[in-house]
Amino acid sequence: MLKFRSSSLRSAAALFTPSALFTPAAAAQPRVRLSTGPQQEQKTFYEFRTYCIRPDQNAAFLKLTNEKIHLRTAHSQLIGYWSVEYGGLNKVFHIWKYDSYSQRAGVRASLSQDPSWISEYISKAIPMLTSQDNEVTYLVPWSRLQTPPQEGGVYELVSFQMRPGGPAVWGNAFQAAVSSHDAPGYGKLVGAFHNECGPLNKVYALWWFESADQRAEVRHKAHTDARVVAAVRDSVVHLVSQENKLMFPCSFSPMK
Repeated sequence: MLKFRSSSLRSAAALFTPSALFTPAAAAQPRVRLSTGPQQEQKTFYEFRTYCIRPDQNAAFLKLTNEKIHLRTAHSQLIGYWSVEYGGLNKVFHIWKYDSYSQRAGVRASLSQDPSWISEYISKAIPMLTSQDNEVTYLVPWSRLQTPPQEGGVYELVSFQMRPGGPAVWGNAFQAAVSSHDAPGYGKLVGAFHNECGPLNKVYALWWFESADQRAEVRHKAHTDARVVAAVRDSVVHLVSQENKLMFPCSFSPMK
């Protein structure tokens, strides 16, 4: 049987007293943060909205929205409005900019009391839809919202579901992979976003191409570009899944 002297027990117990655990020396040690990436400093956020339209009402919905969108943009800033052509039929995708959550709450309150918006648009549009979805996103720290070099063309929205861990784990690899495509001879990066509300650890890249054919050519080119291949290979180890949509800007979209 093991025996302990009382003096040894007192010494061991002293190690676990509050005064021993929280000494000035211990307080000076670096503390582990719960967050796994840089804190969000920008208040401005972008709301991604996706609406699924009844197939027999797609043309009617787009016509109505074209005629009445001014009732909505009177309340807050619309960045872009697109019709999905590949990667999901009878869908529209639009981006709205807000300076804060309180501003968005005020906008929603104003819309609920706008008789023209309700009677001329919402009451007619809602029956045409099968579902609505929204997400809150921020531009990643190294990205800025860019204007395409010319109007027209096709936009590609690529979503990446990353493994849990946050930007501290996969942020640098994601930036390198996206930046490798944002170069002469490739597409134009309009913006890179990370999700705040919705599926977490999700990031987006919004691209512009001259046409769907140019986008196809770029994809083939990327497969033989050693610089791009290396950057993508380092990123995919953090990837769970990805999805893309090819979209055309609506005639009333600010970003064309």
